[in-house]
Amino acid sequence: MKKITILAVAALAISFASCKKDRTCTCVTTDTSGSSTTTITLKKAKKKDAKDWCQKTSNVSTDTGGTDSSIRDCKLS
Repeated sequence: MKKITILAVAALAISFASCKKDRTCTCVTTDTSGSSTTTITLKKAKKKDAKDWCQKTSNVSTDTGGTDSSIRDCKLS
């Protein structure tokens, strides 16, 4: 019984420790002048939190005059 309890506690501790890792969000920004790639490293982030942040970073923007627009597409890698 004591061995099972110790193994269960160890497995639980390992599962929590492995959730947070350094995650990489790669963003490609495309506008009229071309495209550029930016890589952002999120330190000790859960996969879900990093994915949410990365998706929120994606956007489409248009200049107030409507002459210039850019698209920023980010993906967790």
